[in-house]
Amino acid sequence: MDERNKLKTEVTIAGITFKNPVTTASGTFGSGMEYCEYVNLSRLGAVTTKGVSLTPWEGNPTPRVAETYGGMLNAIGLQNPGIDVFIKRDLPFLRSFDTRIIVNVIGKTAEEYCEVAERLSECDVDMLEINISCPNVKEGGIAFGQDPARVEAITSQVKKHSKKPIIIKLSPNVTDISETARAAEAGGADAVSLINTITGMKIDIERMTFLLANKTGGLSGPAIKPIAVRMVYQAANAVKIPVIGMGGIMDGDDALEFIMAGATMVAVGTANFLNPKATEEVIEGIEAYMARKNIRDINELIGCVR
Repeated sequence: MDERNKLKTEVTIAGITFKNPVTTASGTFGSGMEYCEYVNLSRLGAVTTKGVSLTPWEGNPTPRVAETYGGMLNAIGLQNPGIDVFIKRDLPFLRSFDTRIIVNVIGKTAEEYCEVAERLSECDVDMLEINISCPNVKEGGIAFGQDPARVEAITSQVKKHSKKPIIIKLSPNVTDISETARAAEAGGADAVSLINTITGMKIDIERMTFLLANKTGGLSGPAIKPIAVRMVYQAANAVKIPVIGMGGIMDGDDALEFIMAGATMVAVGTANFLNPKATEEVIEGIEAYMARKNIRDINELIGCVR
């Protein structure tokens, strides 16, 4: 028998068991339709969808993606067709696979977040990931996730309207990630995920202008991994709820760093654009490491670095 078949890779968050600790990072995998001919979605612990809003969002003007050293900048602007299309088109597709479904929720006001959470509470999904990096239009465009008081408030409001466990996706663009993680926990979050992209900029020196129409964008990819690992470690040691780690994961070794830092699950993002099979290869890399080290249960590795 293959030694990998004897490994216990299941992890549990908020009473939900995932067959392995690997999911996709929101915004990098759609709802899996673009990847299903390359990746066996049933192999993944979960699919985390692109952001879903109450009404369709057009996103930002182009150009809105730029390659950078060690990563990429994106200013897509959370473009999506809205919850009605998601429920009618995407959800039946995802339910045809043996994987958990985590729906990323976005909004411009607390009321929008809550309404989407209510709608999804009646759907066959497993968890909601609340993206609090969205600008709060009622507060002058300041992102919900940049102020601990707002983090706790929006978490508490969404929690009251959701019948599904909620994950709060934390912004790294803060002074102290531990403080915002604790605020999410205080608001009733079942888990936190981090990090979201780091705000960056690229200038086209030949045209002497900003390369992105939005001027700034979110930096992702290997360049941010050391920062992400550090923040996951800080968050995991600040809260008692599970942490989902992400930020520059390209292979199994990268994922293991996050797990050892305290992440119960990991999400693969930018790597999907370079290698459509990245998620499956990350799972295989984790399993190969466990077999080589004679570690039978993935939970032995979670937070093993102190």
